[in-house]
Amino acid sequence: MLLPASAAPAVSPTARSTAPTFNGSVYAITHRGATTYVGGTFTTATAGGRTYARERLAAFDSRTGKLLDWAPSADGVVRALAATEDAVYAAGDFRAVSGEPRDSLARLHPTNGAVRSFRHTLSGTPYALATGNGRLYLAGSFTQVTGEKRANLAAFSLTTGKLDPAWRPAADDTVHALAVTGPRVYLGGGFHLVGAVKGTLRLASVNGVSGAVDPAFRPRVPAEVRSISLDPTGVQVATAGVGGRAISYSYTGAPRWQRVFDGDASTIASAGGITYVGGHFDNACLTERNGVKGGCVDGSRPRFKLVAVTAKGQLTSWAPKANGVIGVRVLSVNHVAGTIEAGGDFTTIDGRDRRRFAAF
Repeated sequence: MLLPASAAPAVSPTARSTAPTFNGSVYAITHRGATTYVGGTFTTATAGGRTYARERLAAFDSRTGKLLDWAPSADGVVRALAATEDAVYAAGDFRAVSGEPRDSLARLHPTNGAVRSFRHTLSGTPYALATGNGRLYLAGSFTQVTGEKRANLAAFSLTTGKLDPAWRPAADDTVHALAVTGPRVYLGGGFHLVGAVKGTLRLASVNGVSGAVDPAFRPRVPAEVRSISLDPTGVQVATAGVGGRAISYSYTGAPRWQRVFDGDASTIASAGGITYVGGHFDNACLTERNGVKGGCVDGSRPRFKLVAVTAKGQLTSWAPKANGVIGVRVLSVNHVAGTIEAGGDFTTIDGRDRRRFAAF
């Protein structure tokens, strides 16, 4: 569901000190009420001066930072999360969760972490999850789900857990990102075509019930899409490539603004007319031009792995400094806590200890 443009979190330039930190990468963030759930490669979480075992999945109260007892254990990387009122869904490289066989997908109880009855097999790697229209949508790089052919996209009933036999749009290459609003599902990735429909290079919109491609949405994205965010005015994407880009399109696919960086833009989130971008860049370019190796050609402003952009594409003064090579992998808007949450490989923000997770 899209929020009104006025629903802006009170984002601070300084990372809060109450959120837990982690000993390995954070790849995924989702919310259910005041609870923030995270997934990644970590095996411990530190909160309140104590360190706790957390095998690639953890949850905490986003208002206080208190680590919760929710602690299912995945035996491989958790790459994506999605939450509903009665469940948390996880996707990744795991083969078991809390000792229960689960091939890349799992459904977990939202308060006690128990592994629930949702079991499928996947012939490949999942990268994104989203919910809407009574369905759990899955994207990645795969050819089959539970023995049924699926071309990098699939959907499951949130009621029965069964694979949806009707929703089967086909992308000809990896789908990295999903975003849902009403009956529309937006797909982003490295694909050239969805459903053999021209004009669906790297970014497309499909019907959330039938899977049919929306012929009216025809953006022209110059590089592989890694993340998508939606707001009342349009669709924002983060791209990789030679230097990264944050690009905003209208809901017809017309370009609205573009920002260029000297490294990949990995994740994007929008709230209150501001778009937040994370990645492994160190500078935001002053023009849309960059060089052969991605460097800014016409001047730049320092922005270390995090940046915020106005509704007209202008840089804001928000400029926390995250460290590391990979930097920020995921951003999420927490409307209950009124924060922007960042996860990734960084260990400090503005020189302060914020290992792999920060809330602003």
